[in-house]
Amino acid sequence: MAKLTVLTLMGLGLALFRDHRSSYEERLNAFREVKPVELPNCNFVKGVEAGSEDIEILPNGLAFISSGLKYPGIKSFEPDKPGKILLMDLNEEDPAVLELKITGSKSDLSSFNPHGISTFTDEDNAVYLLVVNHPDFKSTVEVFKFQEEEKSLLHLKTIRHKLLPSLNDIVAVGPEHFYATNDHYFIDPYLRSWEMYLGLAWSYVVYYSPNEVRVAAEGFDFANGINISPDGKYVYISELLAHKIHVYEKHANWTLTLLKSLDFDTLVDNISVDPVTGDLWVGCHPNGMKIFFYDPENPPASEVLRIQNILTEEPKVKLVYAENGTVLQGCSVASVYKGKLLIGTVYHKALYCEL
Repeated sequence: MAKLTVLTLMGLGLALFRDHRSSYEERLNAFREVKPVELPNCNFVKGVEAGSEDIEILPNGLAFISSGLKYPGIKSFEPDKPGKILLMDLNEEDPAVLELKITGSKSDLSSFNPHGISTFTDEDNAVYLLVVNHPDFKSTVEVFKFQEEEKSLLHLKTIRHKLLPSLNDIVAVGPEHFYATNDHYFIDPYLRSWEMYLGLAWSYVVYYSPNEVRVAAEGFDFANGINISPDGKYVYISELLAHKIHVYEKHANWTLTLLKSLDFDTLVDNISVDPVTGDLWVGCHPNGMKIFFYDPENPPASEVLRIQNILTEEPKVKLVYAENGTVLQGCSVASVYKGKLLIGTVYHKALYCEL
């Protein structure tokens, strides 16, 4: 309630409005343009037309793709169709996608609206897919078991909690255990817009297990992507509007301690981690204004960053791909498998490139 009172007072001042305008434009990188960085051989992924917001690749080369996101204030090319989870086999010569059939207790798929996704493989090699879902713009986590032969997802459980009000991304650390980012503190659309405009940095990360749910990290200006190091010791969190990636040490009791933060000249979205090298691959929005205020004549650009040796004193950051939006609009994720790069977008197509 105290935060609500503060926000009400803040919203009343026109002087405050003017003071925050330049800060808002800086946080959105409103005037940033892109110098192209091309890759030699890129092709659109057949069957992806309305987003590939998050991508998760299994060690065997099967890739899950979250498609069809409807998010408040963000463009959608299929606003009247439910979202879906796509599967792509990166071992194929010319891979296409197929939509995974959803079976089990989740019979109403008309409001399925997937966002961030993450997999967990148990000691019996059963693969669980955890999906951030926004039915009617609420937030849940849907737990599925992947059935490879049937090319389907068996729905096991829907998770709701008061500390999971505005979910964006998720990283699974068990079949029903995860860290998740809340990109806003408020649920009400009016208060959310003021929260973002004023840069209140009230968004936060939650640790969830069936026995315990708690805030693990807070104070973010739009907490977005989240992932974990291959050895499970470090958690990476992207702070979209502060242009930062934070490195946290994960302790045995699931608490997190901030180790370091990296600054960028772009809005960092989802983080993928190469399971072999530990490198971070990050989908980025050079100019956030173009993402949140869509203009087909001036579409949002795309950038992909590769971060090597992030735990050392001198991480190596390389801009691997950059494009001004004429080919690929609004890159949100990039993930690698055996020398190939799969690039996803919030609401546009997906690109498959050779590195």
